[in-house]
Amino acid sequence: MSIDLSDPGHGHSAAAWTAVIIMLAAFAIGTTAFFFELVWLVWASFGLLIAGVIVGYILSKVGYGVSATSPGH
Repeated sequence: MSIDLSDPGHGHSAAAWTAVIIMLAAFAIGTTAFFFELVWLVWASFGLLIAGVIVGYILSKVGYGVSATSPGH
C-alpha cells in the first residue's frame, strides 16, 4: 500500500478532530437548548462553536495540523 503524497490529509489531524468534536458538542447542546427554549444556552452553545473553530486554528498553528510532520512519516 502506497501513500499518495498529493493527498492533503483532509482533516486527519489532532487539530481537526478536536475542533470537530467541540463543534459537534456545541451543535448538540444548542439543538437541545433550542428545543427546550433556553435562549441563553443556545447563545452559549454558539460561543462554544466559535471556540471550537479557534481551538482548531490554534492547534493547527502549534503543529497538530495536517501540514505537521509526525515522527512516523
